[in-house]
Amino acid sequence: MEKKILIVEDEEVIAKMLKDRLQTLGFAVAIEVDGLQGLKRAREWNPDLIILDIMLPEMDGYRVARLLKYDETYKHIPIIMLTARTQPADRQKGMAAGADLYITKPFEADDLINKIKELLKLQ
Repeated sequence: MEKKILIVEDEEVIAKMLKDRLQTLGFAVAIEVDGLQGLKRAREWNPDLIILDIMLPEMDGYRVARLLKYDETYKHIPIIMLTARTQPADRQKGMAAGADLYITKPFEADDLINKIKELLKLQ
């Protein structure tokens, strides 16, 4: 059974590049461009992993992560925060919100793919 990855990212170029790379590797991928729709899709689709931007329209990634991680039904889903916010305080806030990994932009796609495989125990 293929693993499902939800990308919540409002930068279309990044979202599309990630989707293309992940689909090539056999993942099922969905994209949402705002936090509210990302939260809704996560609850409906129950993905195996979420790649979550922080600065999003409607609801920021911190809030999306907290709402999922404090819900018994979804707290098991690994969340990778992928963001331009590089300050240590931002990283702390992201980890406190429930991120399993915090990766800053710009990033190496291969490194991100390896981290995804690690979190999904596909190595």
